[in-house]
Amino acid sequence: MSNARVMQDEQGRPFIVVRDQAKKTRLYGNDAVKSHILAARTVADIVKTSLGPRGLDKILISPDGDITVTNDGATILSEMEISNNVAKLLVELSKSQDEEIGDGTTGVVVLAGALLEQAADLIDKGIHPIRIADGYDEACEVAVAELDKISDTIPFSRSDTKNLIRVAKTSLGSKIVSKAHDQFAQIAVDAVLSVADLERKDVDFELIKVDGKVGGALEDSLLVKGVVVDKDFSHPQMPSEVRDAKLAILTCAFEPPKPKTKHKLDITSVEEFKRLQKYEANKFEEMIQQIKDTGANVVICQWGFDDEANHLLLTNKLPAVRWVGGPEIELIAIATNGRIVPRFEDLTSEKLGRAGVVREMTFGTTRDKMLVIEECANTRAVTVFVRGSNKMVRIGSSAL
Repeated sequence: MSNARVMQDEQGRPFIVVRDQAKKTRLYGNDAVKSHILAARTVADIVKTSLGPRGLDKILISPDGDITVTNDGATILSEMEISNNVAKLLVELSKSQDEEIGDGTTGVVVLAGALLEQAADLIDKGIHPIRIADGYDEACEVAVAELDKISDTIPFSRSDTKNLIRVAKTSLGSKIVSKAHDQFAQIAVDAVLSVADLERKDVDFELIKVDGKVGGALEDSLLVKGVVVDKDFSHPQMPSEVRDAKLAILTCAFEPPKPKTKHKLDITSVEEFKRLQKYEANKFEEMIQQIKDTGANVVICQWGFDDEANHLLLTNKLPAVRWVGGPEIELIAIATNGRIVPRFEDLTSEKLGRAGVVREMTFGTTRDKMLVIEECANTRAVTVFVRGSNKMVRIGSSAL
């Protein structure tokens, strides 16, 4: 081992010191610039073949064996493991395009790669990189001015969505959902118009939730004017549909108060245990009565509650949902114009959310259930619910 040396630490254990570092050379000047251009062009070449009507899908295999088939530039680049820092910049470029425009994620990377390719030829002619960058800036201004000159204004309104559907179909044309092209274009347009502020020309995408469930066909996908939560009512005998729902949205634990962490409760006899049991039952009944007094007829709880509470909720005809995640809780509160209640004592009738119907949706033979909250007080929150025969449905969701 000419490039390594075995040494010993103070306990006499051997370790190897590798002397490769001295052989590594740093790149300077034009060589460094060219290596960066090569790295960026390599990334652009990978996604180039997925562009256009004859574009090919890419098969991506993750370290744990998950397979993704897609031709969506943003998905390909985000799934790839890239170590080169300039190549990472192209990934960020693709992400920015996705977040700002929502389409053209492959196009910008291929364009950037082509510009860098031309820049390499100019560097070979002895032109300084700063001069090339300045030239590109000026060319960009000329191109934008020309685009403004030749561009058309495409009219649309809430009632006339013909042109918007054409735009959506163009964007979705190369995606996995092209099998149900017209349907998905209509879903995308309806979802955006539901939350769009046309006067300010602003769309709050936070109000559009995209959810997917494996099973069924792509054509079973639908737009829900409300919220879909991957939960069901906590007891199978609770009603599967509640009309004119008033929702108590709780982020506090639905259980009797516990001793603080520094204290403990010693129970030495059966009588004491029975007294504790009775105290807990009374507390549960008080809490349920408090909910009913506010006028609530559905309880949405971020945390769980035990079988005793569940049984009491059933006998008091108070349908409940437990273990609802934080983002879903927020979306339910926005959609129903309700207030999230962090402390049980703060629950009042003014803080209840309101919805026309809360119902369980069941899927064929799988017995899977999901909760749908529709006809909400705030009609601007919508959910695109995507179905599909396998987990590629998630890729369809991200493309939307």
